[in-house]
Amino acid sequence: MKDRAVDFLEFDREAQVYRISPEQAVRDDVEKHYWRHVGLTVMKDWRLYLMLVPMLLVFLFWRYFPMYELLGCFKVSDDVVPVSQQLFSGFSYFKRLLAGGDDLSMQFWRALRNTFILSFYGLCFGFPIPIILALFFNEIRSNAARSIYQVLTYLPKFMSTVVMTSLVTMLVKQGSLTTGMGIINQALSNLGLISNEVANAGLLNNPSFFRSIYQISGIWESAGYDSIVFFAAIIAISPTSYEAAQIDGADKMAQMRYVVLPSILSTIVIMLITRIGSLLNIGYEKVLLLYNSNTYVTADVVSTLANRVGMGSNPQPGIAAAAEMMNNVIGMLLVIGANTIARKASNTSLY
Repeated sequence: MKDRAVDFLEFDREAQVYRISPEQAVRDDVEKHYWRHVGLTVMKDWRLYLMLVPMLLVFLFWRYFPMYELLGCFKVSDDVVPVSQQLFSGFSYFKRLLAGGDDLSMQFWRALRNTFILSFYGLCFGFPIPIILALFFNEIRSNAARSIYQVLTYLPKFMSTVVMTSLVTMLVKQGSLTTGMGIINQALSNLGLISNEVANAGLLNNPSFFRSIYQISGIWESAGYDSIVFFAAIIAISPTSYEAAQIDGADKMAQMRYVVLPSILSTIVIMLITRIGSLLNIGYEKVLLLYNSNTYVTADVVSTLANRVGMGSNPQPGIAAAAEMMNNVIGMLLVIGANTIARKASNTSLY
């Protein structure tokens, strides 16, 4: 709807004419010299903007420029010819993955199922643990003791994926004449939880144990580091809220339930939305280092499948790109859906 004159003009009864109001004059001046103000602000804080340049370059070269190669999902794969000169193939790769009926299509559906299951287990078991840790850290009265516990829980996050997976492999490795089986295999075998045959073969060679190993090692690696956000939200709660709860007779558990959790609910919702957004984006490096041909049935995910198909003995980069594209599109839809539900249910959303 177009603006009317009376919406931004004032009527001068003495002169019987419309004049621009002082507020509108200020708005017009700001709009007229908008870029001048932006330039002055940039020049004033040029050091801060200079620090943004490396990050912008990283996103430009490693995030945006590679998007051009996504055209390979819709073109005939040919490593010799550039993507811009390849022939358009439509949705043939997607059709083959979804309804091809061949072994590759079966592997894709299996990988998609494994990706969702691993991510869903991580959401169910891995997401609450940082919140619980943050609540525990908040109840520790000694600053020195809390700092020690926090450092011990943060430490695994700063280990590389290769080091972490190597430790996991050593703990659950198969038995040999020289080194013997892993300490976890021995403990579970002595407790009668697994048979000696399974312990000697190694837990990582058994498809039934891969998901448990993946989730437990993931919680051990990232739970402490992920608790930082929730702990920061907890310490920002006003002490008067605790005092009011104590006056009403609330004990520690009641304070957690009625004071702490409602106060950090918005943070929990935002973190949950971002976690759901990456539900299908599993860190394939960890899976790649832990899985083997014996555990493909439960360990193979979309990213590792794309890695094998796109860089194997008979590379098919178009199929690999299509698999990753579908994975990312589903993740985007999950973000939109989770954000919509959170906005309607709790009036808190990511955007």
